[in-house]
Amino acid sequence: MSVIRILFSYLIFPGFLFTSVVGLFLTWIDRKVTARIHWRVGPPWYQPYADFLKLLLKETIIPEGVSKVLFLLAPVLGLVAMSILAVMLFSMNMDPGSTFVGDLIVMIYLLALPPLGIMLGGSVSKNPLASVGVSREMTQYFAYELPFLITMASIILKAGGSIRFGDIIIAQQASGPFLYSISGVIAAIVILLSTQAKLGFVPFDMPEAEQEIMAGPYIEYSGVAFAMYRVVRAMMLFLLPLFLISVLWGGFGNWWAIPKFLLIVVLIVLIKNTNPRIRIDQSLRFFWLGIGVLSIAGLILAVYGL
Repeated sequence: MSVIRILFSYLIFPGFLFTSVVGLFLTWIDRKVTARIHWRVGPPWYQPYADFLKLLLKETIIPEGVSKVLFLLAPVLGLVAMSILAVMLFSMNMDPGSTFVGDLIVMIYLLALPPLGIMLGGSVSKNPLASVGVSREMTQYFAYELPFLITMASIILKAGGSIRFGDIIIAQQASGPFLYSISGVIAAIVILLSTQAKLGFVPFDMPEAEQEIMAGPYIEYSGVAFAMYRVVRAMMLFLLPLFLISVLWGGFGNWWAIPKFLLIVVLIVLIKNTNPRIRIDQSLRFFWLGIGVLSIAGLILAVYGL
C-alpha cells in the first residue's frame, strides 16, 4: 500500500501530473498577459496543452553521431528533479514535522538539475549554436547561483541555523514571515531575480536567444524530448514561486498563499515583458557585482537579526 502511495505522490499528486498541468496553465497566463501588454488577444486557455500534445505526436529526431542515451537522458533529469521537488514542497508545507536533516540542501540540488540537463543536452548534440547556448547557460548558472546560495545562507541564519526545510516554515509560523524584515526583503529580491534567470525569461534568456543562436541548446531537439524540456520549464514556473513563499512568506499551508503566488507570477511576467535581453557579460556583472553585493548585505543584516 505504501508503494502505491509513493507512486501516486510522485506521478499524480503533487508530483509530475499535477505540477505539469498547473505549470502549463501558468504558461497560458504568461502568454495571455504578454499578449495584452502587446495589445493582442492572446491564445485560448487550452493552447499550451495542445502545443504539448502536438510535440508528443511529432517524431523525435536524434542527430547522427551523438550518444542517444545522453541525448534522451538530458531532458529527463529536470523532469525527475521537479517531480521530486513538488512532492517535497507540498508534503513539508502541509506537515512541517515530516522534514529531515539537510532536506533544504537536497532542494537546492534539485533546482540545479534542470540547467544541468540543458547543458548536457546541448553539449551532446554537437551543434555549434547549441555549444554557444551551453556556454551561456553555464556562465549564467554560475552567475545567479552564487547570490542565490548566499541568500539561502541568510535564511538559514534567520531560522536559527537549521537546514531542515520544515524548521524554516515553523520558525516563520512562530515569529512571522522572514519577508517582513530588511534582510527578508533583500532575500526576496535576490530569489525573484534568480528565479527569472532559472526560468530563462527575459532579460536573462541569452542561452536560448532565438534571434541570435536559434534556440541554443534546444536547437537539435524535437518531439517528445523537446516536449519534456518545455514541461520542465512549466513545472519550474509553478514550483519556484512556491519555494519563495515557503522560505520567506510563511509557507503555503493556507488559502492566503494563492494571492501571494499569483502576485509573484505576475511580477515574473511583468519583468519579462518590460525589459530587453541583456548580454551574457552584463548578466555576469549584474549577478556578481550587483545582486551578489546585495545578497552579502542581506546576509550581514541577517547576522544582526535585521
